[in-house]
Amino acid sequence: MEFISIPIDKQKRIALVAHDNRKEILIEWAKKNKKTLIKHKLYATGTTGKLIQDTLGLKITRFNSGLLGGDQQIGAKISEGKLDILIFFWDPLSPLPHDPDIKALLRIAVLWNIPMACNRATADFMMSSNLINTKYDRIVIDYKKYKQRFKNESID
Repeated sequence: MEFISIPIDKQKRIALVAHDNRKEILIEWAKKNKKTLIKHKLYATGTTGKLIQDTLGLKITRFNSGLLGGDQQIGAKISEGKLDILIFFWDPLSPLPHDPDIKALLRIAVLWNIPMACNRATADFMMSSNLINTKYDRIVIDYKKYKQRFKNESID
């Protein structure tokens, strides 16, 4: 297996996502981490982004709500190399109609070795790491050979 290094700039591109039962927790977490978050480019799904923007006054690029494809939009940005970190406070106790989209987003974040926090404790550890404000080389499996097998079918 071969690997490639993908540089992440000092200013990170951070996606913020929360299910309805976790939005309040994410907002409280964002308040606590506002001084760190303000140094980075923030992205969010629709309602979550609006709540954070209105509550904290942070500039956020918003995608559709999760139910309308926002999770998939964030996954696409991760696979394009346009997002660096995923903070996704999801609710493991609520059945969700877009559960396949959620699983796809989590899968794509792991596939591309994106730092990901699914709860407050992990997000706290990420924000307190010295890596949050420095350049970082993300090591990813080189999928070039895999892509070659499907080159005639690909839109690359």
